[in-house]
Amino acid sequence: MAVYTEVAFAEAAALLHTLDLGDLTELRGIQGGIENTNYFVTSERDGATLEHVLTVFERLGFEQLPFYLHLMKHLARQGIPVPDPAATASGEILHTVQGKPAAVVDKLRGKSELAPGVAHCEAVGAMLARMHLAGRDFPMSQPNLRGLHWWNETVPVVLPFLNEEQASLIRTELAYQNHVAASPAYAALPRGPIHADLFRDNVMFEDGQLTGFFDFYFAGCDTFLFDIAVCLNDWCVHHRQDASDGSHDAERAQAMLAAYQAVRPLSAAERSLLPAMLRAGALRFWISRLWDLHLPREAAMLQAHDPTHFERVLRDRAIHAFPVVLLDIPAPAATPQPVTA
Repeated sequence: MAVYTEVAFAEAAALLHTLDLGDLTELRGIQGGIENTNYFVTSERDGATLEHVLTVFERLGFEQLPFYLHLMKHLARQGIPVPDPAATASGEILHTVQGKPAAVVDKLRGKSELAPGVAHCEAVGAMLARMHLAGRDFPMSQPNLRGLHWWNETVPVVLPFLNEEQASLIRTELAYQNHVAASPAYAALPRGPIHADLFRDNVMFEDGQLTGFFDFYFAGCDTFLFDIAVCLNDWCVHHRQDASDGSHDAERAQAMLAAYQAVRPLSAAERSLLPAMLRAGALRFWISRLWDLHLPREAAMLQAHDPTHFERVLRDRAIHAFPVVLLDIPAPAATPQPVTA
């Protein structure tokens, strides 16, 4: 993604040798996101060409990263197509590059599908459910570091950059999400390790087949429903050449939810709180994009995402609770009442 740490060819080559991945032939910085430094690394071993991704972590520390890397290793062993961290002869999967934590994972085949159809959404829904089930016996635990606690800390930091209408919306929605999180229905939601950032550019397809989920470095233990909501808010939105209005594509949303439920049916609590979690997912990414835009870090390649997209998504979710209609679920009698702004 964005390159904050310039990695020397010789240092990357030495790391690959430590991991028994052969001789480095190419090191290429990846432009895209804004959290970590990422490079494509190509090597030759025993006449074969190997392709991996080297990540140097810029915000996450040595104490947090074992959760992410061991989760990926666990899921890979369970048959979920995720990047498998490369290990040293002694089994170490967390490494050091220029004094910073780093990892090397295998590169997934294919490319991201940025204009997904119904079949893509079905594949993501089914694999997301499989991933949730596979992670239930993962022994490590770490909270979602970009969850409600982080929202409460970060909203006051970004408020000075908002106009009066935006400030009112973000304050109102944050109060609503704190109210939801204190409800019995929320306490009843099934939980476990989640990806928490499964956007279209974090999934790979080849010849129409899903080949993997990647970029687990926002993962944490949280509600499965939040993971579903994040996916719906990105994969099942009407996208236009100029700008999306934030509204859902009903056909794709229904396909994703149906495919998910065919593997892991939603509980009653999940069905009742899906509209609230769609709002939560939109709020989380509106806050983080505001933070990245207005409080940026320097990087060799940096592209901040437009925060107004998720502002529009949030406004739409606060008005429309369409997934309940799609699933033909009666509106529950005792859910927190939406607060619109």
